[in-house]
Amino acid sequence: MDEPISIYHVLLEGRTVGPYDRRTIVGMRIKKTLTSDHVLVNAQGGQLTVAELIEKRSAARFNPNRSGSFSKVQATYLASLIETEGPGLRIPRFRGEVEARVQGDVLRIAGRCRRGLRWKDERIKIVLADVAHARVRASRVDLWLRSGQDDSQQRIALELFTHDAACELVDWLPTATPRAESPEPEPEPEPEPEPEPKAVLRSPLSTGRALGLAAFAIALVVGLMLYLLSRRGH
Repeated sequence: MDEPISIYHVLLEGRTVGPYDRRTIVGMRIKKTLTSDHVLVNAQGGQLTVAELIEKRSAARFNPNRSGSFSKVQATYLASLIETEGPGLRIPRFRGEVEARVQGDVLRIAGRCRRGLRWKDERIKIVLADVAHARVRASRVDLWLRSGQDDSQQRIALELFTHDAACELVDWLPTATPRAESPEPEPEPEPEPEPEPKAVLRSPLSTGRALGLAAFAIALVVGLMLYLLSRRGH
């Protein structure tokens, strides 16, 4: 039986916006329109954050005894696939929320992807022992998988929406070692500014000597012209 649809309003700057169902709110969180700290108001007037809504939903989905028999499911998380990189597993292009489930010795990721004009449920299983490295940054988890092709590794990035959920997921990966952050390249040194041209300082003595020489040259030229003119008069 389908569970009833819960409606929520988003509290923004003292006013409510909505209504939205849970799936829409999760989609807004994936697109970063909302953050985990945004406050929601349910139909009964109660308040909870987006993170609490997501954690509540994840806990409700995890029920190891629902079939009345032994289950290998250890934990389940609501997540979103951010990106993949490198050769290895064929990763469907999941859209929206996915379920990341630790089940026995595998990490099962299930969600929906588009196939032509239709939506299809897909899932992949990652062997926990194949996870070589893991890194948590805020609510994001990056996993590096051994691809079996030379020394190359496949990277999968998941958004877990809360830092606690991201850390818990990584704790279930026994063989994963922390991945060191790539050192940021040192900034190139800025070129030193060219020195401004300095004014040449001249002493008063040298300045006076130059003026005297100029005056002597002018007087010499004037005297020579007068001499020539007087010669023509005779």
